[in-house]
Amino acid sequence: MNSVIPAAPVRHHITQGEYRVGQGDGGSITTILGSCIAACLYDSVSNFGGINHFLVPDSSDSNAPPASFGVHAMELLINDLIKLGATRSRLKAKVFGGARMIAGLTDIGAKNGEFVMNFLKRESIECTGHSLGGTQARRVEFWPETGRARQKFLGEAAIQPVVQHVLRANDVELF
Repeated sequence: MNSVIPAAPVRHHITQGEYRVGQGDGGSITTILGSCIAACLYDSVSNFGGINHFLVPDSSDSNAPPASFGVHAMELLINDLIKLGATRSRLKAKVFGGARMIAGLTDIGAKNGEFVMNFLKRESIECTGHSLGGTQARRVEFWPETGRARQKFLGEAAIQPVVQHVLRANDVELF
């Protein structure tokens, strides 16, 4: 008796400034986040979905790729989903990330989280789940054809900023 073992679904990985859309292969899309945001968008009727990974809300004074910035990343993802056959009015979202990774400095994670939630509200995209903030990095896995998402926290990772010490005349600094 011959039995065929089906191939395991493919797992795709994206990094900062990337996004990916898909449907139908049963695979997932993964990313690892700190203060960055991953927005998972899906249309449960067409079974199209996608995920992005952006660094900051806007592109003020940077040469990074457009998908690194919240507004561009969201529009690129939405436009590609519509090109595939998703309907904008049926899009739903799940969002992750926005951790405070460096204590004592500007909380870019909070700004990212605020941006994405405001963007979804302004664009009338329902957010069906989110995990934002905290001080831990996350691994996110998203299945675009079903809209299923899960996260795993990667441990406490908040880094204390380097404090400059003023040396007195008799102090010694070791490297």
